[in-house]
Amino acid sequence: MGRINEHYYSDYYITPDKQLFVPDPETEAGLIPYSAEDFDEFYHLLESNYQGRSSYSVIYEGYFFRVERTVSMYGVMYCMRKMPKQVPDINQLGYNRNLVEYLSNLGSASGLILWGGATGSGKTTSISSLLREYLIRNGGFAYTIEDPFEMPLDGEYKAQNGSWGMCKQTQPVNDDWGASLRSALRSRPRYILVGEIRTPEAASECLRAATSGHLVLSTIHANNVADAIDAIVKHASASEMSEELAYDLLSRGLLGIIHQNLIGVNANRRPIVQYMFANPDTTQGDQTRSIIKSGKINVATTIEMQMLRLTQGRPLFEKTARDKVI
Repeated sequence: MGRINEHYYSDYYITPDKQLFVPDPETEAGLIPYSAEDFDEFYHLLESNYQGRSSYSVIYEGYFFRVERTVSMYGVMYCMRKMPKQVPDINQLGYNRNLVEYLSNLGSASGLILWGGATGSGKTTSISSLLREYLIRNGGFAYTIEDPFEMPLDGEYKAQNGSWGMCKQTQPVNDDWGASLRSALRSRPRYILVGEIRTPEAASECLRAATSGHLVLSTIHANNVADAIDAIVKHASASEMSEELAYDLLSRGLLGIIHQNLIGVNANRRPIVQYMFANPDTTQGDQTRSIIKSGKINVATTIEMQMLRLTQGRPLFEKTARDKVI
């Protein structure tokens, strides 16, 4: 019998009769029972931190746990996602090095970087690692809005350029994502991370912030790149924003959309991605922005072309003899 944190498992499940399960390391989706000598202590922490919200975070022996508390047929059940003690280096997450370098160089740009995927596909880890990279490379002030807190980003960073970076992690007040985003802007952050776009107000305010000189990073549930575009527009247009305005703001504010799946088993999982970027230089013509503005999201050819270019180490956006971007 070990302790909760003696072995690293990504997920923990506690049944109503207080049985603890963890992922089976030998299968892709199976579970196995796990005995922990400090189970009672850990369970008391979960119970004592519950304040009426089904989603919340706890810290246990230096590890963040994202907690989902639900009432099942037979009683209370807990599902926990365990986060690393430190935000991983994005260079160690298994992405193509040219993709990592391109994303890292967007730290001085403004606009929206949107990471899509299913639950458990690593979106939060990836977007948090990218924000960490910006703080380490460039410094600056980062403001996150998350519910609940996930990766440990809060604190100070000594930047490679000799300056400093700082991150402040916050939760939406009274579950009002729109008001929290507007409050964030008053702090004059260089970077804004929204843990997940899941309300109309969060979507519309992210689009506005992305066109006002900030670098906005967020995640969204989506099945592919086109679905991510559709999802954020649908969310935004469910607020007071029209669908036409949502497409227009997204076309002007987008920097890139990455869709991610994880394949493999537990520690051996690796990301499979597809992506589409817009030219950071908004003064240049750009096919991606034109496609989005039209509202006719036929992006397969653009995705294929950009992924081929980046894999081969070629520039994504080149000027023609007429000074146009292709």
